[in-house]
Amino acid sequence: MTTGQKTTIEFNDKVVRQFMLASIIFGVVGMLVGLLVATQLNFWQANFGLSFTSFGRLRPLHTNAVIFAFVGNMMFAGVYYSTQRLVKARLASDFLSQLHFWGWQAIIVAAAITLPLGLTRGKEYAELIWPINVAVALIWVVFAVNFFWTLAKRNEKSLYVAIWFYIATIITVAMLYIVNHLSIPTSWIHSYGVFAGAQDGLVQWWYGHNAVAFFLTTPILGIMYYFLPKAAERPVYSYRLSVVHFWSLVFLYIWAGPHHLLNTALPNWLQLLGMTFSLMLWAPSWGGMLNGLLTLRGGWDKLRTDPVIKFFAAGVTFYGMATFEGPLLSIKAVNALGHYTDWIIGHVHGGALGWNGFMAAGMFYWLVPRLWNKPLYSQSLANLHFWLGTIGILFYMGAMWASGIGQGLMLNATAEGGTILKYPNFLETLNAIRPLMALRIVGGAFYFIGFLLMVYNIWKSIAGAKVVNGTMEVYVEKFEEKENLSLPATFLNAPVVYSTLGTIAACVWMFTSGWVNLLGLFATVMAALMAIGHFQTRGTAWGEWYDKLLLNAMPFTVLTFLAVAVGGLIQIVPMLTIDKQLQTEDRKADVYTPLELAGRDIYVREGCYTCHSQMIRTLVPDVMRYGDYSRLGESIWDHPYQWGSRRTGPDLARVGGKYNHAWHFDHMKDPRSISTGSNMPTYGHLQENDTNYSVLPKKIAVQKMLGVPFPNWSDSMISTLAHEQAKEIAKDLQAQGRYIAPDKEIVALISYLQCLGKKWTPTNAGAAATH
Repeated sequence: MTTGQKTTIEFNDKVVRQFMLASIIFGVVGMLVGLLVATQLNFWQANFGLSFTSFGRLRPLHTNAVIFAFVGNMMFAGVYYSTQRLVKARLASDFLSQLHFWGWQAIIVAAAITLPLGLTRGKEYAELIWPINVAVALIWVVFAVNFFWTLAKRNEKSLYVAIWFYIATIITVAMLYIVNHLSIPTSWIHSYGVFAGAQDGLVQWWYGHNAVAFFLTTPILGIMYYFLPKAAERPVYSYRLSVVHFWSLVFLYIWAGPHHLLNTALPNWLQLLGMTFSLMLWAPSWGGMLNGLLTLRGGWDKLRTDPVIKFFAAGVTFYGMATFEGPLLSIKAVNALGHYTDWIIGHVHGGALGWNGFMAAGMFYWLVPRLWNKPLYSQSLANLHFWLGTIGILFYMGAMWASGIGQGLMLNATAEGGTILKYPNFLETLNAIRPLMALRIVGGAFYFIGFLLMVYNIWKSIAGAKVVNGTMEVYVEKFEEKENLSLPATFLNAPVVYSTLGTIAACVWMFTSGWVNLLGLFATVMAALMAIGHFQTRGTAWGEWYDKLLLNAMPFTVLTFLAVAVGGLIQIVPMLTIDKQLQTEDRKADVYTPLELAGRDIYVREGCYTCHSQMIRTLVPDVMRYGDYSRLGESIWDHPYQWGSRRTGPDLARVGGKYNHAWHFDHMKDPRSISTGSNMPTYGHLQENDTNYSVLPKKIAVQKMLGVPFPNWSDSMISTLAHEQAKEIAKDLQAQGRYIAPDKEIVALISYLQCLGKKWTPTNAGAAATH
């Protein structure tokens, strides 16, 4: 009903309820699968001897379910609820809202079907096959159109802090997802990513790290900036701190991806850049945490009685803990100890369970009475949920910290003056942490039981309740011409100019040497001093410009995009434009034979990268344990790279030729017959499944298109080469007392494992002498 300049709007809260309930349902599924895969690490029997329930296939299902199904749906619920109220407008399109909801759920179901079937791209948090990738991109566009269209219809001129974080989320996730998922299909269910080796590693962790930043952090920060003040009934502690928090976070975060590849073959300048910007992240992250916690000033007494405040306060605190631990782990020396161990798992779950999980619970408990017009069924159950969840997280993180640091120390320990490893058998270290891995199951179970209490509490709350959509009487705002920000006014102003000059000067300082380096340092300092001086004398003008920027969604979005894009461009473009032949160090990989390529794809399909790395770091204990350190050129043709992120088993970069074919045959069939105490699943299905030779010509053609220098084989030659090599391996196996048909998958996999660390050509005389 419209009254003069006023109108009453009814919000679209149906889609909010839908996303919220979907988040709860998929949260149960994701955590249940998480409990199962945690159990599999201690009890290999929990793999059930089935291909589609093995750890390597279920672990990606767990991570995707928690990230995209649980947190994703929670995020959409929070964004849609708060945005409508912050901009005083109903969502622009009910059709797009429903398309967004059902499209996202269809993607989740497709992922839940394909991942256990072994249909994967083999990249962490980016495992989904290309048709689903396309669907994700399309549905994300639907979300973006619905969101920005709503902003265009808004009746609140200025964009509130939460909206800034939502804008950064939408544009950055789109950029990250599209670049990391660029692939060329070989069939409807398989593709090869366009990046290879170190390039692929860099792009993957540019995406992987920033998926954590812009899918699991910035939208939840936006939710924090809306729901926490509402629940506390107090304004945000500091608006100025919000401005600094937002811009420094979105600018710095994007650079930090390379800290996932420290001490590897990644060029050192990238490693240093990743570490430096990771350390700088301490400031904006803790600024945001303090801004959230200090919003509760004067209302701390609510912590005793209000479960919503409890969850929000604890969630923000866990955010602070996780963002302290992340930069700490990005220090090279600390990373040398913690990487490839459970410490990283503990760090990730501190954020997922504490920050995302608790913020979700607080938001759900706050929303239920408002969306169903009925009080929460039980405050006591909500409080019990909080304490069970807190105890669960503490058990979990404590176990993983002790496990990770303990195993890292054992793996690096040496004896006899540092000449030999103290624990040469990897399984010694794995078996030492088994009690701690069991404690992880206990912690996860506590958290899961608490979550089930919430499910019961919410179900009892909404059972029989009548849904209600929020309404608001608003003034219809009309924007005036003078409020628009022109193109020159967007870019030619003091904050943007000084930021640009400072970034350019800092890049000159970081990427040069000699007198140019000193000049860059001087220019950086001068830019900073001039900016401070200008702000001191003309700060009012800065504030007026920013106030006007907040009236203009498009210029704000463009500046946000530039802030997040610059870090990625400076890191990735040099790696993509430098000739691959120059990125080899002293050796360059030879191309795989057709059978080895088939074996590699089986290796990727089974998710072996979730437990084994193919990267011997430039660390003495690594070299002593596994052999000569990995060179940049050894993975130059690998689509995707397989450097790994966790070692539940040994590194495999030099496993080729270390054991005979029979060893690998027995190891895959019954790992414990070869390695006593191993927690590896059995892979009996590899001895039953036939290798699909018919797809090899297409796969090789696509790899050639991507620059892999395969010879000009005809389809029949590819088939002949694959069959002949398979027969040779089967013949050797027969000579060793193992009888298997040549066309079985185990034969192809053995061909791949036996070539690891063997297929390279020296690129200088020194390396040639030792090859």
